[in-house]
Amino acid sequence: MGGTGETTALVVAALLIALDLVIRVTAIIVVPRNRRPTAGMAWLLAIFFIPFIGVLFFLLIGNPKLPKARRAKQAEVNRYILESTHGVERVSDSGSWPAWFEGVVRMNRNLGAMPLIGSNSASLISDYDGSLAAMAAAIRGAERYVHAEFYIFAYDETTADFFDAMGEAAARGVEVRVLLDHVASYRVKGYRATLQKLTEMGVEWQLMLPVQPFKGKYQRPDLRNHRKILVVDGEVGFMGSQNIIDRSYNKPSNLRRGLKWKELVAKVEGPIVSGLDAIFATDWYLETGEAPRREEFVSAFEQEGAAQDLDCQVVPSGPGFSNENNLKLFLALLYAAREQVIITSPYFVPDEAMLYAISGATQRGVHVELFVSEIGDQALVYHAQRSYYEALLRAGVKIYMYRAPYILHSKHFSIDDDVAVIGSSNMDIRSFELNMEVSLLVRGASFVREMREVEASYRRESRELTLEEWLQQPLRSTVLDNLARLTSALQ
Repeated sequence: MGGTGETTALVVAALLIALDLVIRVTAIIVVPRNRRPTAGMAWLLAIFFIPFIGVLFFLLIGNPKLPKARRAKQAEVNRYILESTHGVERVSDSGSWPAWFEGVVRMNRNLGAMPLIGSNSASLISDYDGSLAAMAAAIRGAERYVHAEFYIFAYDETTADFFDAMGEAAARGVEVRVLLDHVASYRVKGYRATLQKLTEMGVEWQLMLPVQPFKGKYQRPDLRNHRKILVVDGEVGFMGSQNIIDRSYNKPSNLRRGLKWKELVAKVEGPIVSGLDAIFATDWYLETGEAPRREEFVSAFEQEGAAQDLDCQVVPSGPGFSNENNLKLFLALLYAAREQVIITSPYFVPDEAMLYAISGATQRGVHVELFVSEIGDQALVYHAQRSYYEALLRAGVKIYMYRAPYILHSKHFSIDDDVAVIGSSNMDIRSFELNMEVSLLVRGASFVREMREVEASYRRESRELTLEEWLQQPLRSTVLDNLARLTSALQ
């Protein structure tokens, strides 16, 4: 009996060893394919050190792309946009462009299909309640339609007026359509009450990237639509970093800590509003199958421009595209900068290419500043971000930490005197690969001057982090930061 038991144990042990070997060899073949080297190495380490758990997580979240059918739809829409907008590129004065600008515009057009359009106006709103009030006012002036697309959409005391404005518009016969990210909105307080409120008001709403396997709707659960867009009648649009929710996000932990979110929203008018509307129409089509009407689409892009002379280009990005459109835009601007670069990002976890671009900028004499929050709301990302501070400081980057209890959630990027980007995209691997994002490239000195004023206000409310201070960090913080950095590569 004892011999039989020992033989069985030996057979089981041999099978486990063989299975472990098969997993490791298969992982070496499968994991690095079409994946960043850093991400591939991180996954291989996870699988090698914790084989069965590592494989389970790889099967669950190892594919950074949306399902093939959805990517095919996105490619179809891109072709549609390219064909529909051929020849609509009207710009203010291409002779005044920086020498490199045309190449960046062409790259964005090839990657994201959207044209550069001139004769637009734009203004920045940095007051949280003020931006909600401005959006509600625009909705109350709607005559034809309201299109709202937000990562988080919640009905609460702060957003009640925004909801009331939508309800009033729907009651007078205006088409009101809302897109909200399923997982992000589900996780906040009052999710079901929000959906009920939208339904009661007569608003058409759809969940973005729903994780509903029993309804046949499923993809990697952490691939999310992170965009924030409002379009009214195709004439005025809002986009930026702000969600439709109280600035505490109604989380008990945030309320205990007294955390408040600091945002930046761009209000735009002119033909570029049609670019934002095209993003909404695309996402509505991807969720519902309702394709945009070509004749309306073209006429919207060809509308007369506003008084200001801003050249603007909408740049969509995300796992529905073949390339990391936002990352390539940011890299192109970093290499193009000649005088200064100012980056604002709540979650700054750069890849190797971005680190090289930033250090290359400082080494050729470009002044580089980075605005981040002094404290974090997401521990893993916060510590991963901190792991890059020493390298950035040694490269000559000035790091400003926006003082607590505020979370600086704004997302924008300006270079030199007349080019800037604002949108929903953080500068981290999640925004580059896993989130659907939208950015607005703007060329115009007036817009950059207004952004410089916003950046100056951040500087007044921040403290500068020095290399000397950073080197005093305790060892336990360094270890925690570096561990978080390793996990950030698991994309």
